[in-house]
Amino acid sequence: MQALSGGKETFVIERPVKEQQLCYHCGTPCITNSVTLDEKVFCCDGCKLVYEILDSNGLCDYYKFQNHPGLSQIKAKRFDKYDYLDNKDIAAKLIKFTDGNYTIVNFYIPGVHCSSCMWLLEHLNKLDIGIAESRLNFTTKEVTIHFYTEKTSLRHIVELLATVGYEPYISLDDIGKKEFKDFNRQRIYKLGVAGFCFGNIMMMSFPEYFSINTGIEGKYVALFRMLNLILALPVFFYSASEFFNTAWKGLKQKTLNIDAPIALAIIITFGRSLYEIITKTGAGYLDSMSGIVFFMLVGRVLQERTYKSISFHRDYKSYFPIAVTVLTDKGTESKSLQDLKEKDVVALHNDEIIPADAIVLNGKALIDYSFVTGESQPVEVPIGKTVYAGGRQAGEKVVIQLMKPVAGSYLTSLWDHFAFKKNKIQENKEKSIVHILSKHFTIILLSLALITTVYWAINDPSKIISSVSAMLIVACPCALLLSATFTNGILLRIFSANGLFLRNASVIEQMGKIDHIVFDKTGTLTENNKNIEFKGPELSDREKGWLYTVAISSQHPYSRALVQYLGKRDAVNVSFWKERRGKGLEAVVQGNEILIGSAAFVGVKEERENTAAMYAYINGKISAFYLIPGFRDGVAEAIPSLKQQYDLSLLSGDNDRQKQQIVSLFNEHSSLLFEQQPVDKLNYVAKLQNEHKHVMMVGDGLNDAGALQQSNVGITLSDDVNNFTPSCDAILDAKRFSYFPQLLKLSRSAQLIVNISFAVSVIYNLVGLYFAMQGLMKPVIAAILMPCSTLSIVLLTSGVSGIISKRLGLSLN
Repeated sequence: MQALSGGKETFVIERPVKEQQLCYHCGTPCITNSVTLDEKVFCCDGCKLVYEILDSNGLCDYYKFQNHPGLSQIKAKRFDKYDYLDNKDIAAKLIKFTDGNYTIVNFYIPGVHCSSCMWLLEHLNKLDIGIAESRLNFTTKEVTIHFYTEKTSLRHIVELLATVGYEPYISLDDIGKKEFKDFNRQRIYKLGVAGFCFGNIMMMSFPEYFSINTGIEGKYVALFRMLNLILALPVFFYSASEFFNTAWKGLKQKTLNIDAPIALAIIITFGRSLYEIITKTGAGYLDSMSGIVFFMLVGRVLQERTYKSISFHRDYKSYFPIAVTVLTDKGTESKSLQDLKEKDVVALHNDEIIPADAIVLNGKALIDYSFVTGESQPVEVPIGKTVYAGGRQAGEKVVIQLMKPVAGSYLTSLWDHFAFKKNKIQENKEKSIVHILSKHFTIILLSLALITTVYWAINDPSKIISSVSAMLIVACPCALLLSATFTNGILLRIFSANGLFLRNASVIEQMGKIDHIVFDKTGTLTENNKNIEFKGPELSDREKGWLYTVAISSQHPYSRALVQYLGKRDAVNVSFWKERRGKGLEAVVQGNEILIGSAAFVGVKEERENTAAMYAYINGKISAFYLIPGFRDGVAEAIPSLKQQYDLSLLSGDNDRQKQQIVSLFNEHSSLLFEQQPVDKLNYVAKLQNEHKHVMMVGDGLNDAGALQQSNVGITLSDDVNNFTPSCDAILDAKRFSYFPQLLKLSRSAQLIVNISFAVSVIYNLVGLYFAMQGLMKPVIAAILMPCSTLSIVLLTSGVSGIISKRLGLSLN
């Protein structure tokens, strides 16, 4: 033991023990073996404390995923640094949602590196009873935590994360975007260095290429070789570092990733070159080595650009063909989400989703946060308080003022949240040949490389370096593993260009399996125009104003038709308002009892059985509004086409007054059911599934949430209103309904396109390995072909998808 004096403090350093052990938690070599617990050695008290916390909460499975998965705790954490999180104003900037108790927050965790990290971060609820759930996005290293402020606090959660070794990076800036930009910039720098050095190495290798070893050129051959070596150093140690780092991370996880053979090829060519130059036995392969790095980086940059060009931008501009009503000095106007700005005043109707955090200005805000929390009980928010993006108004019209920019990407993340995904939609990756190849590809490749090495060592040792290097580079699993990803990315873009917006790529596969389609009627197949026939006692302007006030808060097609019929009017104060699904509206307006809905709901006998109608009850005064309905544009063309390939059914909450008109569209085997309640629709879909049918439900999202959730694929038809449901898998722009049959045909073609691209990828790898193993391919040529293989898959999938789409009459952009 040795003591060192540093000012007033004295530091004591333990000498290393003879048999140095690794910390059970983080794997750091232990300076002393005196920090122990349960016969386990730790490098410091911090790691021991983390182990104690995990052990006391039954979370030691954390260590089964990987040896020493934790992060070193040698540097003590200062927990007083998080005092600022007790400040409500600062904490509010980090919170994504709160209703006063249930709160959602998102953190960037830079220390995430393995499956053990994911396992632990998704079991935080066992470490703190106040945490309801936590989910980690491993790709972005972001953890989303749902917690109850009555049981825990934001500061305590951050301190907990720091204690177990996953201290979050807290900043009000967009960390993810900054890191992505920095990463791109670094790759461009590396590409520039590799390109500069590669070009100069090629130029100074001319004497070697042309075997000029006499005269002045011959005298400078040794100098050129040394200059080439100097130029190769930044290529090897800087430009190629990306491949080394990724390969090393994979080795630490006991896996051989795609960069492992590339890194090995670079090391082999550089090592052999270094040996030949030092021993003056040759010029080596520095031109090949620098060329490999340069062209591989070019391939990565091109692949990155390609991803961007085909990627389905998961934001509100692509997903939601919706608009909201904005109140301006000139009156009301409809604005799309991307046109909304901070401080815009928005009128929110029943069943409409809040597009951004806002303050309630007027009306009774009854917010359903089931989209955010999964809890369906509406929360009443008083005037002047905050309502959060993703909530849904569940009552009369309310006026809000936006506090933040539109949270479109946040709405998208809510829609794709795991809680709303269907359990029956699971990709069977375990049985997929792609999954098997991705797991064993590198092992198979290295085995072939070893066989090739042995063969050429016996027959022609001069071919070992070139043949093995070419093999390690030309064999590209990217094209194999990403064929489905590229195809789905392109198809998602085509679907969105034609008005069908999917939750995620897995929906494409499910759409391709559909054999039975169930349609809602009102608002889906039919729409009601302004042609309304009124019958009953004449209504005064005040009574029309009352009806307008009650109807405008509803997004039901009948209500919207009534609002159009009554014309623009000033809304008045409502003391009570409720929409009863499948029945109608009831309200109390300035002390007057108002009912709008079906005849049975209002309490009268229906007079015209073959005409769609809604009835209004005003303090005992009954009026009837007869609607002249018609099929939606495109329905007359789409249904006959669909019935040739699918079994069709129709479920309607209305009576069967339009049955004869509908029968003419559907075939005689179609089930046409009327007066169906929401639970009846759900049960009907479940019945079909029990008969081994793959069911698609198409509705307007109002009375169909249960059926949409139950179905294999649920599609919400949307006009220009914000009324889609989180239960749906896709949103179809109502104006594009005529394209619906073609879009379903395209989904059936998706698997064919994936199979074609996969077959081409297999052929490319087999041909490339065939020539490389025989020593007929130079490493530089292999480096050029590798990114070309990926680009060829992109071109192939783009081309085949484009051809099929054009034949179906679909737009590509």
